[in-house]
Amino acid sequence: MSEMLYRPRRLRRSDALRRLVAETTLTVHDLIYPLFVTHGQSVQEEIASMPGNFRWSIDLLTGEIERIAALGIPGVLLFGLPVSKDMEGSEAYAEDGIVQQAVRAIKKTAPGLLAVTDVCLCEYTSHGHCGRTDSNGQVLNDPTLELLSRTALSHAQAGADIVAPSDMMDGRVRAIRQDLDAEGFSHIAVMAYSAKYASGFYGPFREAADSAPQFGDRKSYQMDPPNRREALREVKLDIAEGADMVMIKPALAYLDIIREARAITDLPLVAYNVSGEFSMVKAAAMNGWIDEKRVATEILLGIKRAGADIILTYHAKEMARWLIENGGHLP
Repeated sequence: MSEMLYRPRRLRRSDALRRLVAETTLTVHDLIYPLFVTHGQSVQEEIASMPGNFRWSIDLLTGEIERIAALGIPGVLLFGLPVSKDMEGSEAYAEDGIVQQAVRAIKKTAPGLLAVTDVCLCEYTSHGHCGRTDSNGQVLNDPTLELLSRTALSHAQAGADIVAPSDMMDGRVRAIRQDLDAEGFSHIAVMAYSAKYASGFYGPFREAADSAPQFGDRKSYQMDPPNRREALREVKLDIAEGADMVMIKPALAYLDIIREARAITDLPLVAYNVSGEFSMVKAAAMNGWIDEKRVATEILLGIKRAGADIILTYHAKEMARWLIENGGHLP
């Protein structure tokens, strides 16, 4: 077709035309909203580095769950702040642990809302690492698998719909899948944090969840940012071990990884638009440097365009409201 015959601007003349030919869609059904839950009564504590996000006690969580469900958001991802911490992270798998209590409250308040639970130990251990450690401070892989499986099972017993191991221990998807199946929870899905990078974008989350390591860092078990092929090996390993969904985390600096993961699997692909990505947008918007609605929409569209089916984002509630205000169309 010659240049004179094809004029791309013909299809950009109106909102209706642009929507008609849009190649990528983003709806509220693509989003999951992360939530932080804590012990106590009447707690709604705003997280300073994540404006508009809070730590919730169970009694106030129910009201927030009703608001989330009313927006049409299909699910929440739960992170817990324990009443106390120890070397083994024992509240992670306690029957009356904070996440277990939150799951029960969600299922009582909004049974149709998906309860996704983060399966890790870093919020619960006194040392802040994602597994058992030895006397030299090394994080032990295989001895940690038992604790992760116990945690996932306790979440399933509380009523979780999806368990999401984020620890990056080798073999944890297989261990969790085997234990869930053995205990009659073969219907519970595993959303694997398959390529979770050792990233600087997690700073605000570590404040929110009080999960910063007390010594060293997490580079020995989270992925090294320069590596692409390794991420694809991790995705393939988790699929082989029984993952039902695979995740790339963070999203913005790893859009290439999302795209390549999409090319090697037809499983649902999840991307985590993490706390640092959210907080940068918030800070710039609060300073008047950017239009938050436009920029957040572009970011989420970019993640979706790269190949993600599901996006975990702290902008989920705002995005849902913007869509409602715009008649279900992108703002």
